[in-house]
Amino acid sequence: MDDRFQKYINAIPAVADAAALRETFWLNDRMVPAERQQITAVTPAQIEDARARLERFAPYIERVFPETAENHGLIESELAEIPAMKDYLNNQFAAHITGRLMLKKDSDLPIAGSVKARGGIYEVLKHAEDLAFEVGMLRPEDDYSILAEERFRSFFGRHTVQVGSTGNLGLSIGIMSAKLGFKVIVHMSADAKQWKKDLLRSRGVTVVEYQDDYCAAVEQGRKNSDLDPMSYFVDDENSVNLFMGYAVAGKRLAAQLEAQNIPVDQDHPLFVYIPCGIGGAPGGVTYGLKQVFGDHVHCFFTEPTQACCMMLGMATGLHDGVSVRDFDISGKTDADGLAVGRPSAFVGRVVEPMLSGIATIDDHRLYDLMRALLDTENTFIEPSSCAAFAALIRPADLETYIRAQGLEDKMSQATHIAWATGGRMVPPEMREEYLHTGL
Repeated sequence: MDDRFQKYINAIPAVADAAALRETFWLNDRMVPAERQQITAVTPAQIEDARARLERFAPYIERVFPETAENHGLIESELAEIPAMKDYLNNQFAAHITGRLMLKKDSDLPIAGSVKARGGIYEVLKHAEDLAFEVGMLRPEDDYSILAEERFRSFFGRHTVQVGSTGNLGLSIGIMSAKLGFKVIVHMSADAKQWKKDLLRSRGVTVVEYQDDYCAAVEQGRKNSDLDPMSYFVDDENSVNLFMGYAVAGKRLAAQLEAQNIPVDQDHPLFVYIPCGIGGAPGGVTYGLKQVFGDHVHCFFTEPTQACCMMLGMATGLHDGVSVRDFDISGKTDADGLAVGRPSAFVGRVVEPMLSGIATIDDHRLYDLMRALLDTENTFIEPSSCAAFAALIRPADLETYIRAQGLEDKMSQATHIAWATGGRMVPPEMREEYLHTGL
């Protein structure tokens, strides 16, 4: 290990745990009340712009993806209470969940079957709109269902979209871009599952495979795209557009809670737990939720012990100046969507004043929790999604935070939401393999 990082191990218990490959829970000592948060890299107005753009595209989405008809072309997922899973966590881990436990089923989002269907699809749609506006083929007041016409597919076919991915972002970018008519190249790291590569190729996407990690795939993809003036690179490390696609989830979740008569206020706190890779999806969702609920929502990221890059970046304050490998951590995890070694500098700095903390979890627990959710609620999500339960199975650490926030007497009225980030697209034979792993 580089001696430069030893001081962080000595000074920060969570970093010491991480370096020793122990599960841990870091509480963010840089979090400040909403009125003191000074964030300039993004603005709430950008969320509204993204929301309006997704509404403009809804007629097109509904036309080319019939599975979105129920929501009239809006890509949204169910918010479901999971009381039997709550009982399992309370009994198995002494989780002390006295309020509601709910699952946000982005695992079942239409089109791409993961949370990446929010940001990834949004960025592709924005790029397509920008190109069509530029040549006068499209105006904001048009019925966007015309984008399904061959003249648009032919136009987009002159352009290429590229992205680096461990899996789910590649699926959302690839499926949406190919549907519009773009040429698509997805640069997949060694962590990516074969079934995801096969699915992309079946949709006409070019998949370039690497024997290296996610960061290497992103770097090479960016270089390839830069060489082609007709190519657009979706930059998961720094993209504001991806971030805003995710942030739209804030108001949508608020509407779902209201529809179920679930209040969020001073006496009814909301706790949200979101699996984290490079940080774009959980960061965007957190930013969107904070704009709606302010200090009444408490957001936690969750990561595998072998790929806890965001926790290391935020706990040390170094952000993208540190990699898991600097602490002799492999970056290799069965949670392929979270297999990232270096965090996003952009996301880390945006969420630094608003994130409550980060919990880590061993891979073997992911499979146990996956089986438990299937047994208790008849709900399947992929292993990386099960990282969402990481904070709840460390009740002593979570209670330290609750006491620090003065919420002890409010927790019976609290709502906990585990954000399921992927699962619907997993092939049946892969599900069976997952379900028997570690037994």
